[in-house]
Amino acid sequence: MVKIVSSVAELIGDTPIIKLSSVVPEGFADVYLKLEAFNVGGSVKDRIALNMIETAEEDGILKPGDTIVEPTSGNTGVGLAMLAAAKGYKSVFVMPDTMSIERRLLLSAYGAELVLTPGAEGMPAAIAKAREIAAQPGHFLPLQFENPANPAIHETTTGPEIIAAFGGVGPDAFLSAVGTGGTITGVGRALRKANPAVGIYALEPSESAVLSGGQKGPHKIQGIGTGFIPQVLDTAVFDGVFQVSSEEAFAMTRRLAKEEGILVGISSGAAVAGAIALAGQLGAGKSVVTIAPDNGERYLSTPVFQN
Repeated sequence: MVKIVSSVAELIGDTPIIKLSSVVPEGFADVYLKLEAFNVGGSVKDRIALNMIETAEEDGILKPGDTIVEPTSGNTGVGLAMLAAAKGYKSVFVMPDTMSIERRLLLSAYGAELVLTPGAEGMPAAIAKAREIAAQPGHFLPLQFENPANPAIHETTTGPEIIAAFGGVGPDAFLSAVGTGGTITGVGRALRKANPAVGIYALEPSESAVLSGGQKGPHKIQGIGTGFIPQVLDTAVFDGVFQVSSEEAFAMTRRLAKEEGILVGISSGAAVAGAIALAGQLGAGKSVVTIAPDNGERYLSTPVFQN
């Protein structure tokens, strides 16, 4: 039944889950992909954008006429810009200049101001610049990397949605590509409450394997592998870490479009590649769920689809 809503905020959450077929080898566990592009703003980050804003409003930190400032690799900025426009706030976003042109254009379309920092300096440079801008009066810095409202919304919405889809118990395993760490932290906590035996696994770029104790480095998987361990990431929630190279992520992203008819972003390709590796370890009869943070239309100008 079609519902009528009064705000874009009401169109966030309850995203579908699809069982993959063609890209998963025979004899592997079943792999399921939660399609977060079905959120109204087009990504998983709509969830945290809404919760960070509404929590700040309730706490009296964000007031009418204020400006929202956030360092972002793109999707959180898009979610915040969308909601800022809907709620009447101004917005400024700081982003590494290596992020896709589609993300920049989306932010501008919502009326946001965009500040670019050197891509070689990664997210730490964007965070520092955002803090500088947000120091002005009337500016609010949600700071997704440190804000507890980030993992909290995944614990209360994303995780329970997965649990409900799997009969109230949840899948055998869950894998999430890690950017801020909010998704794996929140979903992991929710899944473990429903089933203490569930396996929770993080995924990171092999070129920047910080979670595995390695060194940060350049990679091409936009949205994950920040090069540091974010404050909101609870490393105790996951049982292990998988690594995927940028080229492996690119290859799976292309395969999902051409073999499954699912056009998703590069971090989704990375997540599916990791989930299939995990599915191979678990074997037939088991289930693995992973997250597709956004869709592929935000990456059409990038090398992943320039072939």
